[in-house]
Amino acid sequence: MPDAEDSQIDVKDLQLEIEDLKNKLAEMEENWKRALADYQNLQKRTVVEKEISARFANYVLIAGLINVYDSIEMMLQHTEDVGFKIIADQFWGVLNSAGLEKVHADGEDFDADLMEAIETKEGFAGKVLEVAQSGYKFKDRLVRPARVIVGQENGASSKKAQDHDKKHDHGQDKD
Repeated sequence: MPDAEDSQIDVKDLQLEIEDLKNKLAEMEENWKRALADYQNLQKRTVVEKEISARFANYVLIAGLINVYDSIEMMLQHTEDVGFKIIADQFWGVLNSAGLEKVHADGEDFDADLMEAIETKEGFAGKVLEVAQSGYKFKDRLVRPARVIVGQENGASSKKAQDHDKKHDHGQDKD
């Protein structure tokens, strides 16, 4: 028959072992909770990235079609062909429904986030006097800034605007 002292040691050892196992279980539960939280955060990030990717999936295609639309607009200035004008309107309708919109610049205050000053002339200071090339946004993202001529009351030369533009990229991609 085991004596009382041995059974007390066994009970104490078992209690220590139980306590150790409880601590290990709590640590494993904590690690599991962290891993689950990391996984849920990854899922959320993936959903956001997919939404952004889907939103701008056509960005490269639309950006390429802008040059084609520029050519169509130039042709429209030199033709009276009604059929061509209808086709141009349809083409713009497709681009616009995909999310492309023109940057409204003519007569507006100069906005360096949406416009690139290519020249300055005497006129109302800071006002866009003329749009040399249309600018475009695709779903609120600037594709190409409007290239504009900006008024300057003192008649300073256009070189200042060009020097300024060389120093500031205005968010255009260089790729």
